[in-house]
Amino acid sequence: MPAVRRIVSYLLLLSLPSFLFAADSGAAMLYANGAAWLNGSHVPNSSAIFAGDLVQTRADAAADIHASGSSIMVLGGSLIKFEGVSLNVEHGGVSVSTSKGIATTAGDVRVTPVSNAWTEFNVTDIDGTVRIAARKGDVVVTDDSGAVTLPQGQETTRDEQSSEKKKKKRVAGAVPAAGGGVLNSPVAIGIGAAAIAGVTIWVLTRSDQPISPNVP
Repeated sequence: MPAVRRIVSYLLLLSLPSFLFAADSGAAMLYANGAAWLNGSHVPNSSAIFAGDLVQTRADAAADIHASGSSIMVLGGSLIKFEGVSLNVEHGGVSVSTSKGIATTAGDVRVTPVSNAWTEFNVTDIDGTVRIAARKGDVVVTDDSGAVTLPQGQETTRDEQSSEKKKKKRVAGAVPAAGGGVLNSPVAIGIGAAAIAGVTIWVLTRSDQPISPNVP
């Protein structure tokens, strides 16, 4: 009997966090499969995770996030921000399975299930290109060009940043291509020479002495 009571107690302790997280949509459980970090701290096996937490995985690892009605796999070499009812992919990718309509954002691209029916989709953000795959159910892909529905079984790609943001970024980071200073340009040299000649002529014409005096 003491052994049975001990086993039941362990089972209750293990099931308690699930009930607590089910009542709070901003919390979930994180399970690491390899090297993973939560807000910069190493995750040995599992940990509670809350809205606003950052999850990072090594290239040869992965992590699973279990929330009420949703299961999210964080792929290797990824950095994501868990927002409870949504995800923000900073780099890498996620595989989302949800019946709670969890949306995923990567840059300016947002992917949302069409309904609360069970939906499975992948979102990866590598080198500024966002790839979306609707594995089960339809999703809506929204970016600066508008919103389109991606049917089940289809894939698409989008730029991480809008064209306007890219243009501003290029302008802000542009470096002048001139090879030398302004004073080294042919126009500036010509203007300077003309100015010197003009001043010399004016001085000579104003002088009372001839240019070549007969006496030393």
